[in-house]
This record gives sequence, C-alpha cells and structure tokens, in this order.
Amino acid sequence: MKKIIVLLFFVCAVLLGNEFETAAKAYEAGDYQKAYKYNKLACDNGEYGGCTNLGLLYEKGQGVEQNYTEAFRYYKLACDNGEYIGCYNLGVLYRDGQGIRQNYKEAFKYFKITCDSGEYRGCSGLGILYANGQGVEQNYAEASKYYKLACDNGDYGSCSNLGLLYVNGQGVKQNYTEAFKYYKLACDNGEYGGCTNLGLLYVNGQGVEQNYKEAFKYFKLACDNGEYKGCGNLGVLYENGQGIRQSYSTAKEYYSKACDLGDQQGCDAFATLGKYGY
Repeated sequence: MKKIIVLLFFVCAVLLGNEFETAAKAYEAGDYQKAYKYNKLACDNGEYGGCTNLGLLYEKGQGVEQNYTEAFRYYKLACDNGEYIGCYNLGVLYRDGQGIRQNYKEAFKYFKITCDSGEYRGCSGLGILYANGQGVEQNYAEASKYYKLACDNGDYGSCSNLGLLYVNGQGVKQNYTEAFKYYKLACDNGEYGGCTNLGLLYVNGQGVEQNYKEAFKYFKLACDNGEYKGCGNLGVLYENGQGIRQSYSTAKEYYSKACDLGDQQGCDAFATLGKYGY
C-alpha cells in the first residue's frame, strides 16, 4: 500500500510540473488563454508560481479581461505561500495604486520581504522608495545600498539608478567615473536608459573626454530600443550639428519619435522647429 501511495504522489508531482511547463510554453507562444488554463490548474493544485503567473495575466489583460483586483488576489496567494516574485508584484501594485489603494508603506513591506528572500528586484524597489521618500524618510545612502545590492545581483536597472546617484552625489560622493561604470553596465545588459545616460556623460565630458560621436552612438542605441530620451537627445545633436552633420529635418524626425514615445519635450522641440519653418 505504501508503494502505491508513493507512486500516486510521484504521478501527481509530474502532472503539476507538466501543467506549469505547458503554461510557460503557451505564454511564450502568445497563447494566453491556454496559459491561463494551465496556470489556473497549477495554482489550484498548490503550485504557487502558477498563481503568480495568473496575477500577471490579469494585470496585463492577457487571455482574460484586465483586472488589477484579481491580479492582487493571485499575487497575494502566491506571496503568502512563499512565492516571492508574487510579493514583489504585490509591492508594485501597492506602489502604483492598481487594484488596491496606493500605500507606499505596504509597498515597502512587500519589497523588503522580496529583497530579504534573495529576489533582488525587491531590493531595487526599496532603493526607489528610499530615493523618493515614499513610505519611508528619504535616504539616499539607503537607496544606494539597495541599488548596489540589486545591481551586484543582476538587476541592471538598479545599476543605472546607482549611476545617477554618483552623478548627483546623493548618498555617495560625486564620482563621474563610477557613474560611467554603472551606466555602462546597465547599457551593456539591455537597460537602455543607461545608454542615454552614458551619452549625456559624453556630451558633458563628465568622467570621460567630451565626445559627441560617442554620445550619438549611445543615444542611437537607446532610441532604437524605444527609450524616448535617447531619441530626444539625438534630435538635439542633429539640430546643433554635434558629432553629426547638422540636419533640422532629421532633428524633427527624432523629436517626433520622442514625442510619440511620450516625451513632452520632444513634442515641444518638434513644434518649435516647425514654427521656424523647418
């Protein structure tokens, strides 16, 4: 009888694993309804990563109607059962006031749980709250500590944020060379805001020799990957003929792209050039 029980447990475990794997493959293929079905099976059977994924589907409106309240419910279920990415996502909902009343202290609580469990995106969330004084007293030294912890463990957005603290001398001694190092680390790992910030260091000759051609390279990399500030700064280089041949028409193209990506300054610059007949 004992052997039969063990065998049944093994079969159940395999089935649960298969549900989770099937859900992941369906999501990757863009079949969100199938992903929902199999994540729901996994979640209902105690595979709490499936609950986290259900929350994500509800948050993004993929395979189901967008519903932040349902996203919150599944993230909470996951978090309460030791699925710490669910805790992080809960923190984001509290921070942004989606599906729940905005509450930075609750966001801090869930980011701290996540960070302490070794999910370093939670450390990044803590850094942002400390930098902005949200839910805690503003403290750049604490922000730099958590950004560094996250950056050192592969959260490259935190590397870019740490670079900004070095540029501004907030919580750390101002050091453009260190800023360059962290921006470069972010940029090289697909955090394109870091590429824009590298470009700005080259424009201003901070931590590196002033070099508009290098600035152009990094702004272009950022812009080509949907980073609106990169596009806006490319527009500036074209308008002023810095590192590239002056072209008001090309400047307008990049200002327009920045505007389309949500940059009001890009919209204003586009309108100004148009006003003067360019």
